[in-house]
Amino acid sequence: MLIDDPDDPRVADYRAAFRDRAPGLFLCEGRFVVRRLLAAPRFRTRSVLATPRALEELRDALGPTPPPVFLASTATMRAIFGFKFHRGCLALGERPAQVDSPESVLGPPPADGAPSAPRVVIGLDDVSDPDNVGGIFRNAAAFGASGVLLSAGCADPLYRKTIRVSMAATLSIPFARSEWSAALDALRRGGYTVVALTPDPDAEPIGRVAPRLAGTRLALILGAEGYGLGALSRGRADVCVRIPMAPGVDSLNVATASGIALHRLASGIMGDEP
Repeated sequence: MLIDDPDDPRVADYRAAFRDRAPGLFLCEGRFVVRRLLAAPRFRTRSVLATPRALEELRDALGPTPPPVFLASTATMRAIFGFKFHRGCLALGERPAQVDSPESVLGPPPADGAPSAPRVVIGLDDVSDPDNVGGIFRNAAAFGASGVLLSAGCADPLYRKTIRVSMAATLSIPFARSEWSAALDALRRGGYTVVALTPDPDAEPIGRVAPRLAGTRLALILGAEGYGLGALSRGRADVCVRIPMAPGVDSLNVATASGIALHRLASGIMGDEP
């Protein structure tokens, strides 16, 4: 279906989603991310908007029953979004009507007396920057984390920039946003060891703690840059850990820190030595 008028009502949802004014929808940008959306079983693709060249590169991903596809020139794309659009294609995804619960992300607790399979999840305590949330999801995918719990103050995992920075990991890794005390309670019921990452010099070095946690269920809790972990997260943690750094450096970007911590803690999941 050809779009040659930027005010065509068929692309009104794209304009609204680009400005974060499309309830129930989210926007994906670029060939790689759109491919991931089309392949994601958790989300339905409402439609695709692409230049002819981008569409040719996407045809194999559309499947036997593709969503509606709108074609537009680069000039029309520029007029729709108000800037020179370089990525060639976008897609609208539908947000699930039912928000996942923490329990759906954590999986069932181990049966009484049965050993629990190694499992790592991430908890984000008011991490409000989309770049950081996207980077953490990307690291979660790289190091085998099975899910992410988010407090109410976290950036939206389905915001277009978060999706893009995560390399579409937010479309594949289960996540749940809930009241934070309830999420921490769910971790306890699920048999998880709660590991809070902090720059506090009194915390244990992560390399010393990681061997003790090998082969267990654990939750890595991360706080926002600047404010750090909230009092509730620190109070509910089973152990607080830090990443040793050179003198004069007091902290790392939270996404960077998540990658280092996951590499140390998730070696049992990945099957490699730390």
